[in-house]
Amino acid sequence: MDKNAKIYVAGHRGLVGGALTRQLRKQGYTNILARTHAELDLTNQLAVQTFFKKEKPEYVFLAAAKVGGIHANKTYPAEFIFSNLAIQTNVIHESYVNGVKRVIFLGSSCIYPRDCPQPIKEEYLLTGPLELTNKAYALAKIAGVEMCGSYNRQYGTQNIAVMPTNLYGPGDNYDIEDNHVMPALIRKFHEAKTNNHPRVVIWGTGSPRREFLYSEDLAEACVYIAQLPSVRFENLLKASPPLINVGYGEDLTIKDLALTIQKIIGFKGEIDFDVNRPNGTPRKIMDSTTINQLGWSPKVSLTDGIKMAYQDFLKNKNK
Repeated sequence: MDKNAKIYVAGHRGLVGGALTRQLRKQGYTNILARTHAELDLTNQLAVQTFFKKEKPEYVFLAAAKVGGIHANKTYPAEFIFSNLAIQTNVIHESYVNGVKRVIFLGSSCIYPRDCPQPIKEEYLLTGPLELTNKAYALAKIAGVEMCGSYNRQYGTQNIAVMPTNLYGPGDNYDIEDNHVMPALIRKFHEAKTNNHPRVVIWGTGSPRREFLYSEDLAEACVYIAQLPSVRFENLLKASPPLINVGYGEDLTIKDLALTIQKIIGFKGEIDFDVNRPNGTPRKIMDSTTINQLGWSPKVSLTDGIKMAYQDFLKNKNK
């Protein structure tokens, strides 16, 4: 990408979009397009059409999405499938119509089968049933992956789907009920410490294993992919569908994650596991061989990442 290329980051206020915007600016890209939801509703086909026709971005990072944890996915499945299908359909189609050079579409590891072999390879997509608690969201993202590939095959576009593992970092949403496990636990332990609570209650048994990647590392990986020379990028597109995993390379149990966060925050009380609450997928760790072989690997350790995420939480918790 030329340093003056016009780059549209969809969802620039979110966890991933914010990290992408910072990473692009860090690397010297100056012509970055960004619109808030109030300025551009990506579920509105006409609004997206008008935006692309006027602005003509050369590269698109599609990080805009409706996201949430187990509770949110179970409670609002219609909103998850509608919003995500609409956003990605509008943006990917208008990228094709307006000649965007490359689209980096951000998905989620939940697109893979609930009980697929570990670590999860890209080829495991659609080889088994999905986790029921986030099926609507996963199906929407799977449709986005297939849309990327379909437009590549029919129109010669250069769309690639990036599947990150569980993410955390600056700008995360720390809502306890409607969010992912990492930010929810950071807030729970902080509030328990602040209010001198004797214990923290965590959903499930604590036995599921998860992999976590710092959002700034993911952003670096996405920009790295977008910058690949033509031959190497086109080789990625030959996969069916054009899909690449981005993970940390190690996982741990939810119990060990909780103990790590407890130690970093300094909570001295007890941890109780509510076994009547759902666990979700038993294990999820990505096989990131493809991107590792391209020359990228994560830089931020889990402990350092949690420390930085907690500092960001403390800085922004009253906003």
